[in-house]
Amino acid sequence: MVVASPEMNAYFEQLKSEVNTLFSLANKARATGTDPHNAVEISLAENMAERVVGLISVIAPQIATCGVVERIIELEKQYGSLDWRVALKIAEEVSLEKFCKFENKTTAMDIGIRLGFAYVTVGVVSSPLDGIVNFEVKKRLDGRGDYICVNFAGPIRNAGGTAAAVSVIITDYVRTCMGYDVYDATDQ
Repeated sequence: MVVASPEMNAYFEQLKSEVNTLFSLANKARATGTDPHNAVEISLAENMAERVVGLISVIAPQIATCGVVERIIELEKQYGSLDWRVALKIAEEVSLEKFCKFENKTTAMDIGIRLGFAYVTVGVVSSPLDGIVNFEVKKRLDGRGDYICVNFAGPIRNAGGTAAAVSVIITDYVRTCMGYDVYDATDQ
């Protein structure tokens, strides 16, 4: 509930009602089959947790209804809103498949990292989807183990410098939690 005057609360409720009406109308229009998609792809979100999960559910629909939203809200109560620890913890827990299963461990880590990154960018930029081109697990040159390789592209820039850098921190945190080794760079 928004803490505001009765007039402002009525205004917010009117906006919400009108948005829901238009969203329903858009879905009815899509259901006619004229558009390539039969439903509106964008989900409505009432808070940041829903916005973050809604963004990442575009590529991982299974996270939409498995408790991630509630867990983000719980973590925000523990650490505070927009605290990086929320992003780190939710990335770890999704990577460990605590909410839902993925096709493999690599995909789980990829989605976990993207979700943590989406939290840092408050779910309003495409960087977690388009700025991370791919996610791989590769063998170290010395044969000692595997490391995580994340490749970025130009859309990472719309996250801003700090958030883009934090995505690397999230990746390293997940790497550590999941027991992967560091990249073994050579002098070349």
